[in-house]
Amino acid sequence: MNDRSAARAIDAMRRGWPIAIGEGDAVLRLLAIETADAAQLAAFDPEGRADVLLSAARAETLKLANQREAADPGHAVRIERAPWLDFDTATALSDPALDLATPLKGPFRATAVGDQALADCALDFARMAGLLPAFFVLEGGPDPVSPADIRAFSDPARLQLSTRARLPVQANEGAEIVAFRGADGGDMHVALILGAPNGQPPVVRLHSECLTGDVLGSLKCDCGPQLQGALKEIAGAGWGILLYLRQEGRGIGLINKLRAYRLQDQGFDTVDANTRLGFRVDARDFRVAARMLELLGQSKVRLLTNNPAKVAELERAGIEVVERVPHRMTANPFNEKYLATKRDRTGHQL
Repeated sequence: MNDRSAARAIDAMRRGWPIAIGEGDAVLRLLAIETADAAQLAAFDPEGRADVLLSAARAETLKLANQREAADPGHAVRIERAPWLDFDTATALSDPALDLATPLKGPFRATAVGDQALADCALDFARMAGLLPAFFVLEGGPDPVSPADIRAFSDPARLQLSTRARLPVQANEGAEIVAFRGADGGDMHVALILGAPNGQPPVVRLHSECLTGDVLGSLKCDCGPQLQGALKEIAGAGWGILLYLRQEGRGIGLINKLRAYRLQDQGFDTVDANTRLGFRVDARDFRVAARMLELLGQSKVRLLTNNPAKVAELERAGIEVVERVPHRMTANPFNEKYLATKRDRTGHQL
C-alpha cells in the first residue's frame, strides 16, 4: 500500500495538475476539469486528443448513457473529443448547474470506455477529493496510483482515536469530546459523550456535518434542529454519544452541496440534484461511525435515526442496533419538499 502516491494524487487533482491511475497495461492519465484551466489542458493535451470522462448520471442528461450505465450513476462514460470540445465546453459538460446559463454545443458521441472498473475508480477518486467527477482522459501515464491504493487510502478501519478532553456543553456540563483521525490525514471526526456509561447500550446519533444548517441556521434542511434535538434526547436518556461525521452534503462536500442547491432552485429534488452532478444518492460511509464506536468500546447501541440505511450499515459493520429511536422534526415552508423527498425516495421513516 502506498499512502503517499494516493495523497499526492489528491493534492494534484485539487491543484489542477494531471495524475495517472492504473497498473500494468491499463493506465489512464487524467486532468480534473473542475480545477484545471485552458492553459493546463493545452499542456496536458497539446494535440487535442483527450476525451472527456463523465459520470453516467451526467451522460444520461446528455442522452449519452446506455441502459446499463444509466442504472448506476457512479459508472463512467467516455465522450469522444471533437474539435469544438474545448475547455469551456468541457466545464459546461461537467457541471449541470450551468445548463440554464450555458447552451451546450453538440452532438456529443460516447466512445468505448475501455477498462470500466478503472474508469469508475477514477470518478470515485475525484469524489474523494471533493471534486466533480469529470476529467480529460488519455491512455497511459507515469507513476500511476493503483486502484488498490485508492481503496485502501480512505479505509475506515484505519481510523484512530487521537485525543479526548472534557467539554462542557449546554446539554450536559460533564460532556467529553473525542477526536479521531484517519491514517490518510484527511477529515477528522469527533464524538461527544454525554453522561456516564450505566450498563445499558448508549443512545447514539450519527450526525453528518452541515455547515449551512448547523452553523448558519439554514431552513432548507432539518440538520440544525436535528443536532440540537439529538443532544437533548441523549442527555435526557442518561447517557449516549453523538458522532459528528465530516461528511458534508451526504458525502459530496460543501462546494458540491451548494451546486446541488442551485439545481434544487431549478426544480430538482435532493436526490436528482446529487445524481445529476454525478454522485450517488448518498455517498456517506457509515463504516466510519462503526469504527468510532468500536474505538469507544461500544458494540450495542440505541440508534437515534429515521434512516433505515444507517441501521443496516452499522449492523453490517458489526454494531448491534438494539433499538431504532425515532427522531422527528417539524417541517417549515423551506424544507417541506426536502423532508418529503427523504420520506418518499430514500426511505426515511419520518
